[in-house]
Amino acid sequence: MAAPIPPPKSTSLTDVTRGRDRAAWLGLVPRQATTGGRPKLAGITKRGSKYLRKMLIQGARSAMPTLRQSETQLGQWLRGLLAKAHTNTAVVALAAKMAQIVWALLRHGRVYQAAAIAA
Repeated sequence: MAAPIPPPKSTSLTDVTRGRDRAAWLGLVPRQATTGGRPKLAGITKRGSKYLRKMLIQGARSAMPTLRQSETQLGQWLRGLLAKAHTNTAVVALAAKMAQIVWALLRHGRVYQAAAIAA
């Protein structure tokens, strides 16, 4: 993505402990709370940056054809998802996964390296 993206309102990466929480903050997945060891899903709130959410979804939609054909773990996950879910659902799920990957890379100071599937 080459579009300029404004920083999120919450600038600290340490205020969120998991990438899924950041994706929930962006409004890509339902917020999750655990009570008694049982996960409970809350509604999807659009609290985060509308622009960032839009850019992640557009980026996921444009990356989908390439990722669908790639022999990476992400490509395998996407093909499995597309076999059982609607394309638009898969796009939002891919955007959420991309948000989680970006969060992890920024938090741990690493560079993304796509791993090929072991044959």
